[in-house]
Amino acid sequence: MRAIGIHEFGGRDKLQLLDLPEPKVPPDFVKIRLRAAGVNPVDWKLREGRLEPRFPVVFPVVPGWDAAGVVAEVGPAVTEFALGDEVYSYCRKHFIGEGTYAEYVSVPDVYVARKPESLSFEQAAAIPLAGLTAYQALFLAAGLTAGERVLVSAAAGGVGSFAVQLAIDAGAEVIGVAREQHRDRVLELGAYEVIDRSRDVAEAVRELVPDGVDVVFDLYGDERLGDAVRDGGRIVSIASPPSYSERDVVSSYVFVRPDGEQLEELAALTDDGRLLVDIAEVLPLEDAARAHELSADGHVRGKLVLRIS
Repeated sequence: MRAIGIHEFGGRDKLQLLDLPEPKVPPDFVKIRLRAAGVNPVDWKLREGRLEPRFPVVFPVVPGWDAAGVVAEVGPAVTEFALGDEVYSYCRKHFIGEGTYAEYVSVPDVYVARKPESLSFEQAAAIPLAGLTAYQALFLAAGLTAGERVLVSAAAGGVGSFAVQLAIDAGAEVIGVAREQHRDRVLELGAYEVIDRSRDVAEAVRELVPDGVDVVFDLYGDERLGDAVRDGGRIVSIASPPSYSERDVVSSYVFVRPDGEQLEELAALTDDGRLLVDIAEVLPLEDAARAHELSADGHVRGKLVLRIS
């Protein structure tokens, strides 16, 4: 099968077009013929070797954890999926090696969900990692409920844009943090105010909400955001385990986990028109290095996607 992979960690120049064997299908796995793969910042961090201290590595490494495609084979214990089903999945495994920048990927059936009917494969591939991250951070870690106020940093990006919409759908009020050029888009997603990222965000929040917000969702590891939380509030980070512990603020860290049932929920929201997918650019598989360059630049609004077939 065609794949983009690396034989050693390093820069974008290490990415190569490879011809690899198709992945095997254990009894409870689903093999997906990919039509598209989402691109996330973790992909280029993985390529650089930043995850190596915590994950076993099997070279050649194929990056990518987001997939959308068609079921090509199922293991004998799989009952929920059949050949030809259109599906999507967050495909992170417990080792680094078999990713989604490839024509096929094989994952446990509990990682897989049916693709939102209203979306293209490219749009669906943009959801899994970012959508699950926002869902798990807001509702499982922070326990966000209707009527609460939440601050979402990097609100125009992949995870942030989903977080804004999910929080609004749950009945919360959202303050977004974004660059000035993305302000209007974050307001369109439902935020009632947007703070320019160049400002002292905690100070700006206190001007809007003197007692502080109930929840801070920190996407880029800024400990100062803890000052924006009310006494006894919650701060959730996906950048690093937060150390903020003043004023009885509860801190937690989320490293997103695969979950097919949660993907089914996100698909339902999407098909109901309650969750929009913001695509920045779709590139061919062979342009993975360019996708990594755009992602690492940090100015992308929405998601980058690779078209595979």
